Amino acid sequence: MHRICMVGTGYVGLVTGACMADFGNQVTCVDANQDKIKSLEKGEIPFYEFGLPELVARSVKAGRLKFSTDLTQAIKDNDVLFICVGTPRGSDGEADLKYVDQVARSVGEHINGYKLIVQKSTVPVGTGLRIQKIIASESKGDHEFDVASNPEFLREGSAIEDFMRPNRVVIGTWSKRAEDVLSDVYQPLYLNESPLVKTTVETAELIKYASNAFLATKISFINEIANLCDLVKADVKVVSRAMGLDQRIGGKFLHAGAGYGGSCFPKDTEALAHTGRSFGVPQTIVEATIEVNKQQRLQYMEKTQEMLGGLAGKTVGVLGLAFKQGTDDVRDSVAIDFLTYLRDRGAKVKAFDPIAMDSAKEAVGDVEYASDLFEAVEGADAVVIATEWNIFRDMDLVKVKSLMRGDLVVDLKNLYEPQEMNEKGFRHVGVGRGLSPEIIGVES
Repeated sequence: MHRICMVGTGYVGLVTGACMADFGNQVTCVDANQDKIKSLEKGEIPFYEFGLPELVARSVKAGRLKFSTDLTQAIKDNDVLFICVGTPRGSDGEADLKYVDQVARSVGEHINGYKLIVQKSTVPVGTGLRIQKIIASESKGDHEFDVASNPEFLREGSAIEDFMRPNRVVIGTWSKRAEDVLSDVYQPLYLNESPLVKTTVETAELIKYASNAFLATKISFINEIANLCDLVKADVKVVSRAMGLDQRIGGKFLHAGAGYGGSCFPKDTEALAHTGRSFGVPQTIVEATIEVNKQQRLQYMEKTQEMLGGLAGKTVGVLGLAFKQGTDDVRDSVAIDFLTYLRDRGAKVKAFDPIAMDSAKEAVGDVEYASDLFEAVEGADAVVIATEWNIFRDMDLVKVKSLMRGDLVVDLKNLYEPQEMNEKGFRHVGVGRGLSPEIIGVES
């Protein structure tokens, strides 16, 4: 059993802290936001994640998990300190490390014995050394400590499952002592035969960025193939399935759409590209991935406008606001970009999401938010399906058609078959579904 402090109660810190407490550790989750801590003490989770409220409640009741705003005391009371603070995008795509630096300074000022400081936030190569220097400077060498890197690979919507049954756990250290402590923290997963990858701090830092950039690249690649499919009357769903059956490629992240979003891929690809430029080793493929993603979003916004003959005075229903199903996270969501694009060009927007309505209202307030999907499509000239929630996969299409004023459905998640939609009287726009040149507005 370890005494563990999670600095930061965002997505990574809270999920990791709750799971570590479930292993039997004593965990303190610390955050400077007093309102957030008060809410957590009442059992209120600040974001949607399946199973997390129950997991938190169980560990709190057992006395293994507590919440605090007192970082100083938490540093003194705990032996393993996980840094789980935000690393937002800077002006040039670089990761802003100001919150990481603040935590490192606090550790250096209040360290009172051996501590293992574990960098859990996604940070560029060299951050571990940066943390080490800050703590050493502030503590003046009075106490021993180690710095480690332990990147997270949690998918929103399935984070608890990802933590409890991971594909791998990456442990980056510079000393045998740090490696032994962190390996012991993850011993319950090792017993479940979860692979532990033990390496240096620098390598661990790069593994996270390389992994996310590769997955983002797969998405941009299949989206470019989808654009070609539209012009040659091929079907990207069949192309991607056949590709995925090749075990060297695999089928995951080969689903064509309007581009990736969320809190990780956009930020991490830009940060990796910035790191490459700063070391004089441009990450050309990553740079191309970023550009393809930007253009993919824009072209479907423009396509919607073109097929409606302009947006001024038109009504558009947007189904789905989260960047993907299973979460209420709207950061870098394609849907949010669509809302803004449509609204700014004079369209009346009616939006609905089963989970992410409150988050969307904070991001884009001045559109109409419907109480259900049928209210969102009522009177619409076009409907945009932007998130793959199950509720949108099996809609009553006859009812949807009867409620709409127009007939255009822009299916950004390829939930429906074009032939079926056309037979029901819709003009269906999928992504790479072999649309004729006349439909997508290019000359034959």
